[in-house]
Amino acid sequence: MAYDSKGTLNKVMIIGRLGQDPELKYTASGTAVLNLSVATNTSYKGQEGNMVENTEWNRIVFWRKQAEVVAQYTKKGSRIYVEGKLVTRSWDDQNGVKRYTTEIQADQVQFLDSAKESPSTSSTPPPPAMENHVAEPGADEGDDLPF
Repeated sequence: MAYDSKGTLNKVMIIGRLGQDPELKYTASGTAVLNLSVATNTSYKGQEGNMVENTEWNRIVFWRKQAEVVAQYTKKGSRIYVEGKLVTRSWDDQNGVKRYTTEIQADQVQFLDSAKESPSTSSTPPPPAMENHVAEPGADEGDDLPF
């Protein structure tokens, strides 16, 4: 858990559906990285009494073996549970403008689809949960992201 000795906590938990098929990439040093957009929905009654649905797109990054497993066992529309922490990173774009993005860096994932909904062709069901024991990229990987 992302809890420190100063009494702060950075923890995110979401259940949602993948917005696209996973596209596994590798850094120049060979580390697997997977970025996904996961949709979460909320609904409420609007001022006129009608139901309003809102979709939030959550950017999630998976690293190493966890990235490879998620890419193998999910597809567009797959429902997953993710625990992680919010991380903001920055880079300079082509024009030298500093850009920022905030994403969920996954620590744990559970596949929530039934076996018949799973994209795996194997008769073995996907693992029920996977914890990433080394969630953060190493110093040599942070500047080497393939996106």
